This record gives sequence, structure tokens and C-alpha cells, in this order.
Amino acid sequence: MASHKSAKKRIRTNTRKRVVNKMTDSKIKTAVKKALSEKDKEQAEKLYKEAVAILDRSTTKGKIHLNTASRKKAALTKHLNNISAAK
Repeated sequence: MASHKSAKKRIRTNTRKRVVNKMTDSKIKTAVKKALSEKDKEQAEKLYKEAVAILDRSTTKGKIHLNTASRKKAALTKHLNNISAAK
């Protein structure tokens, strides 16, 4: 157990940050999964825009790396284009 004042504060801040990071990760995963599972073109475009916005916000705030966001956006774009080609 921490005995220094600064170590106790570090424990509190880490706990808060862990909760926020977990929420962000969950939000990203949910948005990407919803967009990738959608088969309807119009609904897929709407979910695509939401997912890309979440990814961009997370990148700007430093929650995920730029290349990770780019990779996920590329997969979403590929899925959206394949829906277009199928219909």
C-alpha cells in the first residue's frame, strides 16, 4: 500500500483514468462492430460516420494511436464499399 501523499494521489488519478480509458475503448469497439455488421447501405453509411467521428476524437485526445484509427477506418471503408458493390 502506498504511504507517500503523492503515491496515494497517483492511485486515485490512475483509477479515474482507467475508467475513462475503458469507456473510450468500449465506445470504439461498439461503434466499429455495429458498422461492420450492418448490411443496409443507408444505415451502414450513418454508422460509418459515427464510428469515424469517434475514432478521430479518440486519436485527437491521444487515447489511441493515429495508425490504429487509420487501420480501423480503412476496414470500415472497405466494408462500406463492398456493400455498394454487392447491391
